[in-house]
Amino acid sequence: KEKFHKSQLWGYCNKVAMLVGEDKPGIGGEPLPGQKPKPKYSVFPREIGSDAPTWVAFDKQVLSFDAYFEEEVPDKNQELYRIRHCKIYFYLEDDTIQVVEPEVKNSGITQGTIVRRHRIPLPPPNEDQFYTVDHFNINIEVILYARRYRITDCDQFTKNFLRKMGVRLNPPACRPDDPYTKERQKIVDNMKPLRPYERLDTLRQFLEYDGHVLRFFCVWDDPESMFHDRRELVLHYYLSDDTIEIKEMIPVNSGRDAVPLFLKRNKLPKYAPTGLYQPGTITTRSVLNVFGELVGNKGRYILDNRKTGAVHQEFYKDCDLTIGAVINVWGRKIVLCDCDEFTKEYYRTKYGIMDFTPIPYKAPLPPKTEKTLPPYTGFGSEEDSLCSCLGLLPKPPQKDFKKFMEKDRNGLESNILRFLAKLITDSPIDKDRKFIISYFLSDDTISVFEPMQRNSGILGGKFLERGRIKKPGQELFKSEPSEYFKAQNLFVGARVCFHGHNFLLVDADEYAFNYMEKHANEFSVADISVILKKLKDIAEPRSREVKQMFAATDPDHTKVIEYDPFRNLIVNITDGVLSEHEIMTLGRCYSMRDDSEMDVHFLLAVAQEQLKKKSFENFGQLSAVFVFNDRKKRGVLPHEMCRTICKSFRLPLADDLLQALLTMFEDGHEQVEYEKFVDKLNWRENQIPAFQTITRPLGYEDDWSGQLPSLPVKRIKYLTLLEDLFGKEE
Repeated sequence: KEKFHKSQLWGYCNKVAMLVGEDKPGIGGEPLPGQKPKPKYSVFPREIGSDAPTWVAFDKQVLSFDAYFEEEVPDKNQELYRIRHCKIYFYLEDDTIQVVEPEVKNSGITQGTIVRRHRIPLPPPNEDQFYTVDHFNINIEVILYARRYRITDCDQFTKNFLRKMGVRLNPPACRPDDPYTKERQKIVDNMKPLRPYERLDTLRQFLEYDGHVLRFFCVWDDPESMFHDRRELVLHYYLSDDTIEIKEMIPVNSGRDAVPLFLKRNKLPKYAPTGLYQPGTITTRSVLNVFGELVGNKGRYILDNRKTGAVHQEFYKDCDLTIGAVINVWGRKIVLCDCDEFTKEYYRTKYGIMDFTPIPYKAPLPPKTEKTLPPYTGFGSEEDSLCSCLGLLPKPPQKDFKKFMEKDRNGLESNILRFLAKLITDSPIDKDRKFIISYFLSDDTISVFEPMQRNSGILGGKFLERGRIKKPGQELFKSEPSEYFKAQNLFVGARVCFHGHNFLLVDADEYAFNYMEKHANEFSVADISVILKKLKDIAEPRSREVKQMFAATDPDHTKVIEYDPFRNLIVNITDGVLSEHEIMTLGRCYSMRDDSEMDVHFLLAVAQEQLKKKSFENFGQLSAVFVFNDRKKRGVLPHEMCRTICKSFRLPLADDLLQALLTMFEDGHEQVEYEKFVDKLNWRENQIPAFQTITRPLGYEDDWSGQLPSLPVKRIKYLTLLEDLFGKEE
């Protein structure tokens, strides 16, 4: 029978022998010997309810019961048994049980988890079965591993769940107290504390005001100091514990030691009328001598529970701190003069104070003494000698690196102003000599170059090395730094002296004119508004005469005049008040420029020369890219798209030159005819042979020879000038 019984517990699944279960009946459905049918506890029909497994349907759902058990104590006379309270947790997802005992302070018993979480079998003779939810109710006893637990109550969730399961709940039972614990509590209650003073609970104040600090700006007028100093202080009041901290604001070069704190953070006592308390007067506890000197030299001392000898000491609170108040900080009179915005808002909210007029407390600044520098010694540059006077360790003079990066050569922007100059001399040999003066905006240096002239008998070349040039007429050995020539000192018509050589600036290149007109706020001689205002102030009183003079210069009524007669008229009208550069700026503003000024052949020749130097020959691929981007096949593309394609194709042309070429091949709608553009750039098929014959110089070339440009200002629209000066005639 034993062998037959064991064989019925096993079965085969996928030709693998495995344990089927203890509930499997024998042959014919008859129970095996020793096998007991398990009862069905569910009161719900099988087809009602969710089909989800229990570990999903009852996930994180736990029944909690309050229970206790009695434990014998055979080895103590003070107690015979103990009542130990615990919690029984029943996990619905897998019918596991856990018993936990809450920890009791100073119990001396190992507490915590009594029974770890697992399925617990029923007591004998049903040890083959396990506890389920149907075994639990209120006011019953359960036996877990021979220990009897009495369930007294449960939580609300457990009650609701058991009611839904159809369980009729018993009334809750009372939970008995442990007799030994009650006895110990009586002893503790009857004991007199060693420190009978009241307890000050400051936790709430700390949690509410932690990190909140009031800040006052105050001053201490110290009359006993040698120089009667006014010491500026900052007072911090910490609302979390009513403590005060004071820091001193030590000015620079005051000669005082930089101490971290003027007053360490602590409660600040108020100054008593009788003076400060002696050490030992204020203590945390008072001791009374009961017998005094009655029993020899032996005395009996007890604590003063009634505080008969206690001394009450007041401390500064937030209500005592207001603007204008004087507080005593250990004998020092400190005046509160001002506070920050947080402090003002705090006093508005709590005390309703609205007046926060500050008291002036800042000491007047001492007169600033001018630093006298020794005169220049003559060794090295002035800047280098000055650096040796500013510190013990001489450092080289710092250059304006930001200005250098902004004004250094960048592409076609050379940032160099070039002027044509002549010597002011009576020598017939030097009268005809020409010089090119270059002013470098990156570091304010000047260089002078003399072009070589044939049959002049003078060898041209570098006339003056590049460097900063001092203005003439200055003392050599002086304390003040010398003045150097700036860009504003150089303009057409100016007379300059470079190391004893007097120069007259007679012309400038196109880049210099454009740069000065573009930065008219720095160069007044190129500011057309300033020039017109100056001319209007001179010519307005005799406006009729001025108009007649211009009309006489134009007998054919063409509304334009040549530049030379225009210049002579302006000189006669202003009587030499306007400089030559101002007259040229005026002529450039009202000039009539020819359409041929932007020479297409010249720019194409320059572009072809650059492409030839870079060995660029991929014109077919460039044209294919243009055609690919022309979705509508109109033969034109937007200007910016063409520029982007050229940049992505790495066309070796400067951006300014590329922009000018694209503008020349635009139609009336800012669309570039890309086929003509590529054909004109193709130096293999459409080479421009006349490049060498073009004499017009570029504004960015370094070898500008000082010759007049091929397209100067020729004709002036004087009627427009007269309208801007005197208004339009009706």
